[in-house]
Amino acid sequence: MSLSTFSNGGTMIELIGTRTFACLREIINIESRLKLTSSASVYSHHLKFTNSAFKLHCVRPDSAGNTVSSSLEREKDGFDGESRVLETGIGDQKKTGGGGGGGGGDNGSGDSFGGGDGEGDDGDEREFGRILKYEEVMKEAEARGVKLPSDMMAAARSNGIRKLFLLRYLDLQGSVWPLCFLMKYCSMLRNRMLADPSFLFKVGAEIVIDSCCTTFAEMKKRGKDFWSEFELYLADLLVGGVVGIALVAMLAPDARFGRPSASRGLFGRLQQAASALPSSVFEAERPGCKFSVKQRIATYFYKGVLYGSVGFGCGLGGQGIANLIMSAKRSIKKSDEDIPVPPLVQSAALWGVFLAVSSNTRYQIINGLERRVEASHVAKRYPPVAMAFTVGVRFANNIYSSMQFVDWAKWSGVQ
Repeated sequence: MSLSTFSNGGTMIELIGTRTFACLREIINIESRLKLTSSASVYSHHLKFTNSAFKLHCVRPDSAGNTVSSSLEREKDGFDGESRVLETGIGDQKKTGGGGGGGGGDNGSGDSFGGGDGEGDDGDEREFGRILKYEEVMKEAEARGVKLPSDMMAAARSNGIRKLFLLRYLDLQGSVWPLCFLMKYCSMLRNRMLADPSFLFKVGAEIVIDSCCTTFAEMKKRGKDFWSEFELYLADLLVGGVVGIALVAMLAPDARFGRPSASRGLFGRLQQAASALPSSVFEAERPGCKFSVKQRIATYFYKGVLYGSVGFGCGLGGQGIANLIMSAKRSIKKSDEDIPVPPLVQSAALWGVFLAVSSNTRYQIINGLERRVEASHVAKRYPPVAMAFTVGVRFANNIYSSMQFVDWAKWSGVQ
């Protein structure tokens, strides 16, 4: 699909897709009806075609200097789904405003590797590197002997790829096994590693801290019966590890390639809306990923639902295993000191509510604090500072979480 440029009556029109001449003719007709062909009376106007309709929005100053806005909407008339006008503007006037750094998509739904026009591009280029074209991307990949995944190839052909992200992927492909294997075949891990190189460190820190705290608490709670109840300890440790990975992964920023599929129906619209949300409330903006305040608020509740689902599922699995072991042991040997078997569904529901409300809030705050520290000049100059902060804040969070869960369990009557 190629990009074409046309000029008519001082108006520059950029079209992408097929049937460009039909699009051009319709644009000229609309301009003549609105009498906007005179460059002296037009400040700027933009035309965008969507799958279902197109809209022309015009802004011009009147004689008093006030801004007058006009718009025209028209149902789709003979245009195929591939034809799309990117931008129209006056050729003999200086364009102002710009795209704000992010032609890859709106509100995070586009390609985070893409570029854009405007003032934001200078800062983006300093932080993420310039946008490499398809030929440059292939040359760099062939020099390293690396074959790019299909979604990255498609992104390179359409918008190009930021140099920093490409170099990160190539470096990860040259790392030790199994990381290089996972980078190639596990897009979920790859996209998170490209957006946040310290992602695996955060996951590892969360698991190690949680395991150490769990071991210390279990040994203190079970005392001399620790080894006789070692199976219960392993069940708690396993569930804690799964929950820890989910807590970190679901809030981690991820690189987004292309646009979400245009699915129909209620589920399709919900999926598109969810894909446009940031990964966490305080996720930093980057090229192609810009988020509004409403989207950040919606993210808190959306992640709460996801956390609650994970908590309920892990609660069923972990408490179910523990209850089976306890019941099997008591069928062999009973004791007057045996504690009652905890209720399964109530325990799982407690885990779900705890993760949806408490864990969701705490980990959103942790992500925001980590983002601020990582963006500081000190952390950029001395990376161990950010790592030490991650370990410290997650250790304190784990201690507080353990004490809070015990209180919640007592209040609910589960324990």
